[in-house]
Amino acid sequence: MRIPDAKVALSTASVYPESTATAFEIAARLGYDGVEVMVWTDPVSQDIEALRRLSDYHQVPILAVHAPCLLITQRVWSTDPWVKLQRARAAAEKLGASTVVVHPPFRWQRSYARDFVRGIWRMADETDVRFAVENMYPWRYRDREMLAYAPDWDVTNDDYRHFTVDLSHTATARTDALQMIDRMGDRLAHIHLADGNGSAKDEHLVPGRGKQPCAELLERLAVSGFDGHIVIEVNTRRAMSAAEREADLAEALAYTRLHLASPTGAARP
Repeated sequence: MRIPDAKVALSTASVYPESTATAFEIAARLGYDGVEVMVWTDPVSQDIEALRRLSDYHQVPILAVHAPCLLITQRVWSTDPWVKLQRARAAAEKLGASTVVVHPPFRWQRSYARDFVRGIWRMADETDVRFAVENMYPWRYRDREMLAYAPDWDVTNDDYRHFTVDLSHTATARTDALQMIDRMGDRLAHIHLADGNGSAKDEHLVPGRGKQPCAELLERLAVSGFDGHIVIEVNTRRAMSAAEREADLAEALAYTRLHLASPTGAARP
């Protein structure tokens, strides 16, 4: 069997409502290759020195930083979205992370949205850190649909140097994940692995528990020699105990490693 160079990381968002520190503990115990830090309202997630200490103590590298792009993080690291990205880049550089994950702007962030594509290129030209822009989805309520992101929730409609594909988001958008990664081509740099059933809610199920082509995606990555990061970003809020949460995260890791293994000499697509 041939195992690609891609590393499998745990998003610190996967342990919510537990803390960032808990994510490092679980990642170390289960044997993840690293973590992606979701910068949010947990003060530790915003503190570079605290993150460095956690990484050193648990011997778990920080592979990526997810910039604070959510509604609940509008005031984290400034209210200016460009300052947020500058701080995310600085954090990645200081922590040795190779990737900053960023969402496209909300439509009401008009000035930010208007310059977003050009601005991301400018920032990418200033660093070796990859700015990997993540696919999102329309917001739906009953029979109504709201296009909440600009320039577009489908980031393949714009010109970015690097992409993140999120399979829970493709489920919510009801779009074909494999066709999306085909459009991303060699600019696909980062994976958020989760599952979904196509509901209006962004489900972030453990891979294999929904209808997304998680196995097929991983098998394609194995054959193509993908060397980016594959990040488990699942929702464990309904776990009834710490043991149940950890079992879900162990299952997600085992699933990912199983489908990343490819027969030696498999033909490239």
